[in-house]
This record gives sequence, structure tokens and C-alpha cells, in this order.
Amino acid sequence: MTAAAGYFDRKPTSSIRPGLSTIQQSSTLPGSPHTPQRTISSAFSSPSASYRAEDDALVFELGTRHFSAGFAGESAPRCTLGFGPEDARRVGDYRRWQTHYKRRTGGRKSGEEWGQDYELWRMDLRGIDLGLVDDKIERAVREAYTKYLLLDQKPRRLMLVLPPVMPHPLLASILTTLFTNFQYSSITLLSTSILTAVAAGLRSALVVDIGWAETLVTGIFEYREVHHTRSTRAVRTMSQEMGKLLSQELRKVQDASDVAEVQNGQEEEASVVDLAQCEEVMGRMAWCRTYEQSRERDTTKEQTASASPASGSMMSVALSVGASQTILQMPFSAFANPVESALFATNCAMQDVDDHEQPIHFLAYKALLHLPLDVRGICTSRIVVTGGGSHFPGVKERIVDEVNALVQARGWDPVRGVAADVRRERLKKASCNRQVSTKAPGVQKTTEYTDEPDSEARPVSAALANQEKDPVQEKLYRDQAKTMKPQVSGVVRGIESLGAWAGGSLVAALRVKGIVEIDKERFLQHGLAGASKDPEVSVVPQRQSFGPGLQRGTAGDRSSWTLGAWA
Repeated sequence: MTAAAGYFDRKPTSSIRPGLSTIQQSSTLPGSPHTPQRTISSAFSSPSASYRAEDDALVFELGTRHFSAGFAGESAPRCTLGFGPEDARRVGDYRRWQTHYKRRTGGRKSGEEWGQDYELWRMDLRGIDLGLVDDKIERAVREAYTKYLLLDQKPRRLMLVLPPVMPHPLLASILTTLFTNFQYSSITLLSTSILTAVAAGLRSALVVDIGWAETLVTGIFEYREVHHTRSTRAVRTMSQEMGKLLSQELRKVQDASDVAEVQNGQEEEASVVDLAQCEEVMGRMAWCRTYEQSRERDTTKEQTASASPASGSMMSVALSVGASQTILQMPFSAFANPVESALFATNCAMQDVDDHEQPIHFLAYKALLHLPLDVRGICTSRIVVTGGGSHFPGVKERIVDEVNALVQARGWDPVRGVAADVRRERLKKASCNRQVSTKAPGVQKTTEYTDEPDSEARPVSAALANQEKDPVQEKLYRDQAKTMKPQVSGVVRGIESLGAWAGGSLVAALRVKGIVEIDKERFLQHGLAGASKDPEVSVVPQRQSFGPGLQRGTAGDRSSWTLGAWA
């Protein structure tokens, strides 16, 4: 107590906590540092309770295997949650954090498809429990609210990013779960393809979305989806190929009984490695060869690409099957084979490929063929490769190079085959002969002269005649070129994008009114049956004429809503 008293005796009270008169005197001095007074809006609210406006919208992205949530105007989501077996445990189940915990390894259960435990839904709804899907979505949203977003249950606007193709029962189930369990006044549906183009700063693009279950190629022109094509070659096919590769290497180092069983063909196609280990190996070692390396490998018939400096190095892979752990020694070039065989079909001929499993580069080329000429020229130079399968090194460059090679080899002729090649060669020879024949009369005209009137007015075919110039159109082009930037068109080119969620965040921050905006009361009253079937709906107010039997208050009101691209 003596030490404390001596301390306060040495320190006067005025130096520890100045009085009111001292504060008033210091505030009058120029340049004195002071804390500005805070304005409190209400007696029951704290000014530091929240730094976010109450009307900020939320942006949710729902995929087959993930859920991303965040606020509008931000560049990245606050959280990305999965739907795997480890993420679906009960509250208070902390067994996976124990020291001696071992998760279930090995192959999948009998009758279970590859990756079924890690998926939220499938496009084929047969055998899918929609009630379980609703519970998973509700749990993910509540976890995002309490752990990452830190929000209360107040009415807010929601921007929901979904794939452009979804079954109506699944879409109705998702909307019902969000409307009944959370306080959302309205939900705006946005397509992942369009938002990917928005995040890339484009109005028109060819979006190649390599997802988990399928690859979707969408042609977009002026923020409108023009053409859709799909293929089952995606990340799931890639993980299956990686599982087969690891299983083959694992069987080689096992005992002789397992090798003899493999030779008998009983377990040749079965994968003894589970999906979690396959994804771990893919995330660390999977890569894709360049177009030049793949062509060199095809010509030399070698198993490794000699052009890659690290292709001959050996890599160690640790796998756990059951209670045992095995370390495999594999060349680095072997990890490129599952990616190429799954996405580019390098292990089979094109005549053996079905329509629903086309290679990705050929799928993009066919999508460009189906587009109109003006849209094709713009989308060819704006190819955006996105999705989970695009993050592997070399995949984006390989797709663009393959599409460029197809364009250089085949052009824009949709007809393929030997007869088409012979016809194309005949047309080239005919065009060359026609050019030579048109140049010969011009040379004779300068050296010879005849009195015949028909020789000077020799008729020229319409295909060889020069197009007449339109002065009005040329003036419009010149005026337009002064104000707008030159656009790259007709050149195969790839463009990076920030992703669908970033595009949705940008659109939500701009407060753009969406076409598919669903009100809570109308949806709970009628469901999806209350939506109009017209996919082309404009939110721009149009001028309308009113008849004697119409009321002015209801003519411009959007009494009905539409599903747009999901109709």
C-alpha cells in the first residue's frame, strides 16, 4: 500500500485524467489532437455495432459440391462450405479432431456411385431425397450466418447464383427452403455463365464451365445466353481416371495374390482408392501438357513428354487402404494422363465417343459453329474457361490451343469426313483457276484493241464482281470508329475471369434489377406455377396505350414474374 501511495503522490491527478476545463482549453488551441464527437442515432443502438448498411444484399452461390456466401460489393466470398461426409456430422461430434482418429478409406460402398457422398444434388433426380437436400442447404446457410457473416435474422435481399440448367423440382425445393426458414423479402436468380462474363469485363463471350459432374459451354451475346452444349467430361471423370491410375500402381506393389486377381480381370476396373485421396493427389500433382508436348508425344509414341523438364522426375505418393499405408513411386509425367484422357479424350478415337461425352475443345468448337456469324466472330476472341477443373496447371492454355488448331485445320465448315475433304480441295483448285482466268483478260486489254463493242463490256459473274461502296454506311463506320475502342474479332483468344460469385457481387453492388426476381409472398402462394413462361422479359419500363377498360395503375405493374432462362 505504501508503494501505491507513493506512486500516486508522484503522479498528479491532472496528468492521469485531465478535467473538463483542461479539455475545453485544449480544444480551443489550433492544431491540438482530439477525438471527434460521435453522433448516436438512437439511445438503444451502438455506433460501433455494425459497419455495414442494413440494405446490403447477400450473394449466395450454390453448386453441386460447394456453397459460397458473402456480401455484395466484395471481391471474394466470406466462406466456401462443402457437403462431404466430414462436413455433415452432428453438432458436438468432434471425433475427427482426435489424435488417433482414422477416417473411412478404401473403395465406395456397393451400389454407391463415385462421389455420391460429396454431392448436394444431381441432375438426375431419381433416387435423390429432396428433403435431405433442403436440410443440407439450411444447415450450410445457418453455419454461414453464425460463423462467417455474423448477421441476425432480418429481411434482406438475396442474389442466388445457380447453374443455367436446373430441374424445376430442385429449384422449387431450394426456393422454398430459403423463403420459409430465413427472412428474405425477395430472391434474384442469376446465371453462372453470365456472371462469369461480367466478372471478366465482357458483354459477349464463350464461357466454358468445367464443373464437377458436367462441362457446360455457353455462348453469350450482350448478356444473353444464345447457345448451350454439355458434356459429361468434368472433374468427376478426372477423379475416376486418377483413381484407376493410383489403383493400378497400388496393385503392382501388393502381394502376388492380388496381382494374380488383377490379371484374371476380376478387379481391373475397380478403384480401391477413395475420392478424398484422389482429390488430394489431384490438387498437389495433377497437370496438363501443352499442345506442342501432346503432339510430340503422339508422334514419338512415348510414355513421357521429353519437352517437360520435370516430367522424368519421380514423385512419392502415400496412400492409405484399410489399416495399411503404402508409398508409391511414380513419374511426374504420369499425373498428366488422367487429365488429358478425361477432358480431351486422348485415350480413345473420336468415332468411339458418344454425343454426351464430347471432348471439351471439340465441344467449344461445335458451340462456335452453331453461333451466328457476327456472334461467332466476337465470341471466338473471348473464350473464358472457368470452374473447378480449370484450376489445374495447363488446362486453360490447352483448351484454347486445341480450339485454335481445329479452326486452322477445318475452318468453319460443319461437314466432316473424307468426302468433305475432297470437296474442299476441289473448291480450292477451282478458286485458284478462276483467279488465273480473271487476270488474263486484263493483260490483253492493255496490249490489244478491237473495234467490237462486246469485248469491252464483257459480263463478270456476281461472285467475282467488287462490292459497291455505300457512302452513307462508310460515314457511319468512320463516326463510330472515332468514339468506340477497336474490338478484337475472329482471333482465337482466352480471357481470365474472377468467377461467378465475383460477378454476382458486382451486379448486386450496382443495384441492377434482375429479370428473374421472385417475391416471397407470390412464390409461397403459387410456387413455380405462378411464373410466366415467357423467357424474354425486359425490366425497362415500356410505353403502353390504355384502353377504356384498363386501369392506369395496373398496366405498368409487374404483377407476374418469370423464370427467364430456367423456364
